[in-house]
Amino acid sequence: MEDRVRVVIAEDSVLLREGLTRLLTDRGHEVVAGVGDGEALIKTITELADDGKLPEVVVADVRMPPTHTDEGVRAAVRLRKAYPGLGVLVLSQYVEERYATELLAGSSRGVGYLLKDRVAEVREFVDAVVRVAHGGTALDPEVIAQLLGRSRKQDVLAALTPREREVLGLMAEGRTNSAIARQLVVSDGAVEKHVSNIFLKLGLSPSDGDHRRVLAVLTYLNS
Repeated sequence: MEDRVRVVIAEDSVLLREGLTRLLTDRGHEVVAGVGDGEALIKTITELADDGKLPEVVVADVRMPPTHTDEGVRAAVRLRKAYPGLGVLVLSQYVEERYATELLAGSSRGVGYLLKDRVAEVREFVDAVVRVAHGGTALDPEVIAQLLGRSRKQDVLAALTPREREVLGLMAEGRTNSAIARQLVVSDGAVEKHVSNIFLKLGLSPSDGDHRRVLAVLTYLNS
């Protein structure tokens, strides 16, 4: 299959892990490993990468043993930093804003955050796995709504100039300011000015810190 992807699943519930495996394999995808905690996930991915067999995507629960707090998403963040080409799709029982923001920080390429209820929509879930594996984004509508919060407005991008929209689009692809400058053949300073204007027009204040870039990208994706 042209869209066939290799997946590692990290989920401490054996029943759910086996169910996810069945959903994906029945549709022609390959689940190369299934693990039950964050450390096992990191160890598995590291070993696969060392053997030249890095999968296209990891599907991981946010909360896993031993504390069932944030082991899954912490492992996902570490793996995104270590293997930028690895897609990461996390599943959560409900929206956990801090974890979702941390996962999205830096780049929105090859990342997904879905509520577990979305898994019941089999086709939607499998499509999300494939999309993330290919470098796309899969964000649950409830995640977007909560992360955008006060910055979400009707036709919120209308105030942006065509160039600012272009810059925001490149930001959504996960490009740094320097990479955007090279793409547009402009100076780094010009891009920084555009980015500052984008933040201002979207109502993202300096108090939002590093999260402003994430919120700006989410606004673009939801427009």
